Amino acid sequence: MRFKDKVCIVTGGTSGIGRATAVRLGAEGGKVLIVGRDEEEANEVIADINSKGSEARFAKTDIENPDEIKAAVDQALAAWGRIDVLINDAAMMTFTPIVDLAMADWEQVINVNLRSIFLFCKFCIPHLNGGAIVNVSSVHAHQSTPNVIPYATSKGGLEAFTRGVSLEYPIDKLRINCVAPGAVDTPMLWDNPNVKNGKEKVEGVIGKPEDIAAAICFLAADEARFVNGTTLVVDGGRLAML
Repeated sequence: MRFKDKVCIVTGGTSGIGRATAVRLGAEGGKVLIVGRDEEEANEVIADINSKGSEARFAKTDIENPDEIKAAVDQALAAWGRIDVLINDAAMMTFTPIVDLAMADWEQVINVNLRSIFLFCKFCIPHLNGGAIVNVSSVHAHQSTPNVIPYATSKGGLEAFTRGVSLEYPIDKLRINCVAPGAVDTPMLWDNPNVKNGKEKVEGVIGKPEDIAAAICFLAADEARFVNGTTLVVDGGRLAML
């Protein structure tokens, strides 16, 4: 029970990698605040976690809204009085060539994928005494494909942000790392028009959300106490194919 009685916030916790991570944290004793927008899906995750003897709550949150992010963090503190683990998983993609990309679309991707991480960290770090943050990046931060520039840019910035934050705090106060998934069996993969039209080939092994959740929970747990400011690529070898 690596997370027994630890308070964990998971963004994007209603589906995909975030959902698998929330469930695993709960199964290992964590008290989980699920941050997302779909209340019906959140209730399913909460029921799953509660059935395993832990406790979960839902913070319906538009992560483009700084006030709602702050309210989600405050909800965790009001419920449990502390924060031990922050998992930043929520993200989005666009699939438009850069010259055709609307400014509003660029700003939305950056706000969701990068600014929200800054804000969750800003509001959570004062309460993370010996805690851990894991940010979900992507192999697109290292090797990318056409028409996903905002997404790749946000993930590259996320990894730089993570390295920078790791330098600002002693390791016994805070550890912060990234996981960079490859192709994972989630709606984000199969809804990608580049995948649908064949421009992006899904070669090699396709991971399950639980595979990424296992890596996230390792980095969030005390056994990773000497891992800080780095990115763990969990992609079944996909990066070597890009």
